[in-house]
Amino acid sequence: MPVKDCKNVWILAEVQHGKLSPTAYELLHAGRKLADDLEEKLCAVVLGNHVGKYARDLIEHGADVVYVCESDQLENYVDDTYAKVLTDLVQTYHPNKLLIPATNCGRALSAKTAVFVGTGLTADATQVQINKADGQLYATRPTFGGNLMATITCAKTRPEMCSLRPMAYDKAPLQKGRKGEIVKFPFTKGKHASLAKFLEFIKSKEEGLDLSEVTVIVAGGRGVGKKEGFHLLHQLAQRLGGAVGASRGPVDSGWIDYRYQIGLTGRTVKPKLYIACGISGQIQHMAGVSGADVIVAINKDPNAPIMKMAHYAVEGDMYEVIPAMLEALS
Repeated sequence: MPVKDCKNVWILAEVQHGKLSPTAYELLHAGRKLADDLEEKLCAVVLGNHVGKYARDLIEHGADVVYVCESDQLENYVDDTYAKVLTDLVQTYHPNKLLIPATNCGRALSAKTAVFVGTGLTADATQVQINKADGQLYATRPTFGGNLMATITCAKTRPEMCSLRPMAYDKAPLQKGRKGEIVKFPFTKGKHASLAKFLEFIKSKEEGLDLSEVTVIVAGGRGVGKKEGFHLLHQLAQRLGGAVGASRGPVDSGWIDYRYQIGLTGRTVKPKLYIACGISGQIQHMAGVSGADVIVAINKDPNAPIMKMAHYAVEGDMYEVIPAMLEALS
């Protein structure tokens, strides 16, 4: 599509298991700034079954227009079906920018949609902004294992697409009574249906709370020393009503699953309390926890970088400090 014919900033408001994902509000926050800089509208797209009920909420969180496509065929996520609907929307309304959450589903959907549309995609970005000189989207993401940050542009095709890492932005504020437009987009079975079929959703049997849903995280690094050390972290996290996380080292060593990795090559988190045990505090890891309200570091090395960055630094062996904390908490 010619660049001059493409207008407005779009975000995908993801619905997971019948509930609007918090990432929708984060994308509305990021998208609002882009739209204002371009002097264009901010639009949200919501796909699923019985999802029109979320349109008013999206408008009150900053959307000027909400495109709603509802069908029992969209009850469960199938990337091929969702990508066909999203592609049809793009080709019908010609957006300028399109932000999609970099969730498990969002990563698959953004890639397939970019191929269908024939445009570029910056995946897993942590920051987006508009270059006011030419109106291009500048999307920044970690590269080379988190050792460098790359800023990527897509000069010749539209929409400029980007999957944005969850929790990279704060949620957009609620503006009660805000007005906007709701556009119903039809699901066309012959055009949008897929040979792929949804059979069932199998929930992970792994223990542990979602890092994005807790206010307390107890994280371990290489200083934990062994896989069994994470049992102690689990005890502290459980006592505090939180979840366990990790830096890259323990994940690479196979002590804990990748979904618990925090940092530029893992997840971004924003807990009220972050307790780092045996974590040195390299910049790649700290970038993932910069939004924490309070950081507590437990480390035997007083010169570890994290000891200077933490709000509270405890010099000592976690195998002595954590049992003492557990005893005090009991």
